[in-house]
Amino acid sequence: MLGKAIYLITGVMASGKSTVAELLASEFGNCVHLRGDIFRTMIVSGRAEMSVQPSDEAVRQLHLRYRLTADVARTYYDSGFSVVMQDNYYGEELSHILDMLGDRSVHVIVLCPNVETVKKREALRGKVGYIGFTPEALYADFIRETPKIGFWLDTSDQSPEQSVREILLHFRGSVC
Repeated sequence: MLGKAIYLITGVMASGKSTVAELLASEFGNCVHLRGDIFRTMIVSGRAEMSVQPSDEAVRQLHLRYRLTADVARTYYDSGFSVVMQDNYYGEELSHILDMLGDRSVHVIVLCPNVETVKKREALRGKVGYIGFTPEALYADFIRETPKIGFWLDTSDQSPEQSVREILLHFRGSVC
């Protein structure tokens, strides 16, 4: 049995974060699945979308989204829940979000299927995430710039259920 923790899931768009996070959260007795993107979609007017060359406002809103996600994750955790949080924490943003979570027990999971798998999954999704840049470019930047911390999992040949099993096995050996 895993102890109470915050499980932070990141990866490029179409890497399987939402699906794996929901399945992982269902493995715990008291757990919240916290989708960081919910804070972006709550902005009804004045939303500035991220792009290859984001505006200052888009970056400000991204950091607001991260701060809100961390605040909610800490609140649930401090109230006795495990939290599975997922979002696009690229590059140094991963370190920043970990700083925002403070001294709580946090397990980082980086889903990193190969770029061909990402392209296939993107084509099957009901939404389009890659606007103005290619999966290849984002993937290369993500791999190059994201700190090599946590559990990096190549999910290219795994079902979401297999990925969750591997995550659970990995963290059963960790101290919470």
